[in-house]
Amino acid sequence: MKTKIQLVAFMILALTAFTANAQDDMMNLLNKEAAPVIDYTSATFKATRVVVGHSCENPGTGDLLFIFSHHFGALNTGYENLFGLKQAQVRLGLEYGVTKWLGLGVGLNTLQNTWDGFLKFKVLRQSKGAKRMPFTLTILGSTAIYTTKWSDPSRKNYFTSRMSYASQVILARKFGQRFSLQIMPTYVHVNLVTGPEDHNNVFSLGAGARFKISQRVAINAEYYYLFPHQIKSIPATSALSVGVDIETGGHVFQIFLTNANGENTESLVTQTTGKWQNGEIFLGFNISRIFTVIKPKEFRKKQ
Repeated sequence: MKTKIQLVAFMILALTAFTANAQDDMMNLLNKEAAPVIDYTSATFKATRVVVGHSCENPGTGDLLFIFSHHFGALNTGYENLFGLKQAQVRLGLEYGVTKWLGLGVGLNTLQNTWDGFLKFKVLRQSKGAKRMPFTLTILGSTAIYTTKWSDPSRKNYFTSRMSYASQVILARKFGQRFSLQIMPTYVHVNLVTGPEDHNNVFSLGAGARFKISQRVAINAEYYYLFPHQIKSIPATSALSVGVDIETGGHVFQIFLTNANGENTESLVTQTTGKWQNGEIFLGFNISRIFTVIKPKEFRKKQ
């Protein structure tokens, strides 16, 4: 009888210990699940361009983005020119997501046969949860080289005279699911200016916005204010562009109206001469297509 009582007591103690350990394990699991995580904001802008200028976005890690950009001629050229449809200016661009934070790109523009390249580094990313960050901060550095013939081949010309550079700080925030806003202080240095009164260093303050009207359609706008008295040899003005984004799976199609003829940051800021009030408006579009070059590690593990 005494042995039975001891056996029952031992079983009760063992069951109590097991229950306590199970409760501790369950509490630990619940605590882990309840631990705060970092919730990063995604798709502040759907493409790497707001309209013509850069957005805060980069391609995903291991993704190669092909961008075909096309500008027609000015609408005020009249019926004989089919309101600009007889003219064309094209940029072919490639962009690659090196990491979650770093992107790079290169492009060829038919305007002055210009090559351009850039690095785009996402320093901060908007997030909530364990880490709260109210905005996304992206730094852009780019260069452009035009390759057309020298206007005066008889004089001594330097290769560096073909070059210009741009630096841009992009500060962006997504407000809810529909509205995004970014501001872009921009600095452009032109090695060889057109006229003696033109500044080599040009400053502009840009702003871009996106409003999502459906699951796949959004309205975008951007404006680059050119501070006055910096460029006097041409009637340079501020660039204003408005457009519509249409997402179709792996493609993003953007159609827009702009007074800017250039398709890189350097020409967008320093060579815009069109005036909306005079009908000097260009119809254009961008087609973006993503190709996965390297699959993310998380995806490869699931295979």
